[in-house]
Amino acid sequence: MISTRIQSTASESMILSIILSFILFVCAFPAFSLSQNTQTNQTHQNRSFVILQYHHVSEDTPRVTSIAPAELEEHMSYLAENNTVISLQKALDLLKKGEVIPNKAVVITFDDGYKNILENGHPILKKYGFPYTIFINPSQIGTGSQLSWEDLETMKSEGVTFANHTLDHLHLLDRYANESDEQWLARIKRNIEMAEQLLTEKLGYSLKWLAYPFGEFDTKVKALLKDMGYIGFGQQSGAVGPYSDLQALPRYPAAGRYANLETLKTKINSLAMPVTDVRPQRYVMLIEEQLGTVEIDVKFDDILLARVACYFRGETLPIKETNTGFSINVKAKFYPGRTRINCTAPSLRDPSRFYWYSLPYFTAQDNGTYLD
Repeated sequence: MISTRIQSTASESMILSIILSFILFVCAFPAFSLSQNTQTNQTHQNRSFVILQYHHVSEDTPRVTSIAPAELEEHMSYLAENNTVISLQKALDLLKKGEVIPNKAVVITFDDGYKNILENGHPILKKYGFPYTIFINPSQIGTGSQLSWEDLETMKSEGVTFANHTLDHLHLLDRYANESDEQWLARIKRNIEMAEQLLTEKLGYSLKWLAYPFGEFDTKVKALLKDMGYIGFGQQSGAVGPYSDLQALPRYPAAGRYANLETLKTKINSLAMPVTDVRPQRYVMLIEEQLGTVEIDVKFDDILLARVACYFRGETLPIKETNTGFSINVKAKFYPGRTRINCTAPSLRDPSRFYWYSLPYFTAQDNGTYLD
């Protein structure tokens, strides 16, 4: 199945431009903002990791979800020199146990089991000895441009991990005509379970990790996954840390316009913003609906409120202090597609690194279906 189209967002370009300018400013004044103790800084740096998301490794597939082999080589070379690449399993184990995570740790993932991952990507990752995970749709394996089960066995023997991306890459938020919430949730539960069963039969293990197709989910889907004992992975930006939602872990898309290593470096080295709550908890918006006020509770031990910046569709959002964090007011209307609010703030102890948090939103078309 064709992989999800990741929409370009002007806000991320603005964020990265401001971040780069800030870093240059700090380099000119190295004593700037060093007001917190080293223990606080180390706690945050050793409790975060970043997950990168790729799809195609090819020059002949849609650019929006593709990275050229030469670009992937560039990414992996940078990671080898500057970061610690660990497996998703190890990262999750350390996170759940509350143990120290290697500084600047990065996890590599792919969505959809394309054969060009084996042909063009696997040799590069194998060269650097990097573990990685591919989220696959079991009913698609062995068809068209997809990997075969024999390919998966070969890659598995060389350290590649495979996990659930639903049976057939369906839009989890799509509803059938006159389908109740109970029927909808039961249907997608069956789909996820069937995919996991196939993975278990073919590969011999069940991880209960699900990457949401198209990055789409809502509060009811998250609750379903939690009840099923699954960890969920989205496509919104941000690092993963102790306060991250285990049913909506962020991943940075690293293909298409996001493949540019110079801008990707800031994301690769980002920290998980310690957000403890968001109100309202919602992800689905109606056409032309306005979100209004969103309250975000955050711990400010290595962040100053004055340096928090939030963006939506290229616009800077006004921020107001609250008793437990800050609030933003989103007046722009929503239209069919996927979008997100991005919030960033420089670390006080290490201003070259930025805390990053993203809220994803999904809006259906007039007919109730969601865009690919």
